[in-house]
Amino acid sequence: MSHAGEDIGGNELIRAGFLLVLIFLAPLSGCLSMHNITDECVIQNASDDGTLTIVTYDILAISEDVLTDFTEQTGYEVNILPTDDAGGILESLLLTKEAPQADLALGLDNTYLQTALDNCLLAPHSATLPDLDPQSLTPYSGEMAVPFDQGYVCLNADIEALEANNISFPTTLEELTDDAWKGRTAFPSPTTSSPGRAFMTATIDYFEQTSTMSAMEWWGAMADNDAIFTTGWTEAYEVHYSGGYGVWEPGYIGDAWLTVSYCHSPGVEAKYGGNYTISKAIDIDHASFLQVEYAAKVNGGGSAAAVDAFIEFLLSEEINKNMPENNYMYSVLEGEDLPVENGYRHHSPIPSNPAEISSERIDAEMEDWLMEWRDATKAL
Repeated sequence: MSHAGEDIGGNELIRAGFLLVLIFLAPLSGCLSMHNITDECVIQNASDDGTLTIVTYDILAISEDVLTDFTEQTGYEVNILPTDDAGGILESLLLTKEAPQADLALGLDNTYLQTALDNCLLAPHSATLPDLDPQSLTPYSGEMAVPFDQGYVCLNADIEALEANNISFPTTLEELTDDAWKGRTAFPSPTTSSPGRAFMTATIDYFEQTSTMSAMEWWGAMADNDAIFTTGWTEAYEVHYSGGYGVWEPGYIGDAWLTVSYCHSPGVEAKYGGNYTISKAIDIDHASFLQVEYAAKVNGGGSAAAVDAFIEFLLSEEINKNMPENNYMYSVLEGEDLPVENGYRHHSPIPSNPAEISSERIDAEMEDWLMEWRDATKAL
């Protein structure tokens, strides 16, 4: 998700609980594999009315100018159904499953995608695709969803704060339970934040691979160490994190020296800081997570030709090559990278050994993980 893609509305906690109920009550298709989804789901199509309705969050790259360009090139008018984040997109699709309101879902990520597939919310597209980065196809490579941006979620730390307090950059997650970090870490909740959900998923793999401690024991220890838990990325990064651009934002507190963001977030800071940033991405084995965001045709939606046209437009070189500039995420086109200007590339490390958890396992165990996380942290 782009750095502007989350809000911190007071209704987020209520919405999170409601989403869990929706998922539990929704009639599951029995699809256990991404590869046979269409064998188990009834695919329906509404008529083409000459417009394209997209359910999405506030994706920076999908500006009014971009939508105008699409309309001028294709003739399709675009209507936007706004949500807060990826969880809001899934909630909207579940609520309108029997009478879909959207033709295209834009912004489901790989921690939510399998749930949408299992509930028969998506349908195959017929777009002609360019050569895509193989990495972007790792979580899912089927015909029900197409990646349009990607980025690694990981810990970010304030270089100046750590130096001033004689604290070393952590090389393990366990170190963050030390007294030196008491009250100095901020985490967006996995129940209401897609980066928060991505990082929590990474901790599952981290503790299974590297520690005798369990992930939820660690989260409980972090809560005991006065970790700050927020409803969204925006609150964690802009309000609490001391190492980012939040210092210029209203409501800034700056009491956290470490938070969850993207491994390329320091690169974004450097881009706007003239190759200067006090933020650093922390590369800990198994403690980062590749987040991929998708465009997907809604099952029961209409305007199939418009959906295909928009997917092709979104993956065109004109639009997707500029994702790092316009959406602060990596392009999914093969061979593309971050710009080198102003240290964007230099300050954006690629994790050497990210977490590896299949989408199928994420879907099967996520609700249990979220309940265990709430029990462990007594948080949102």
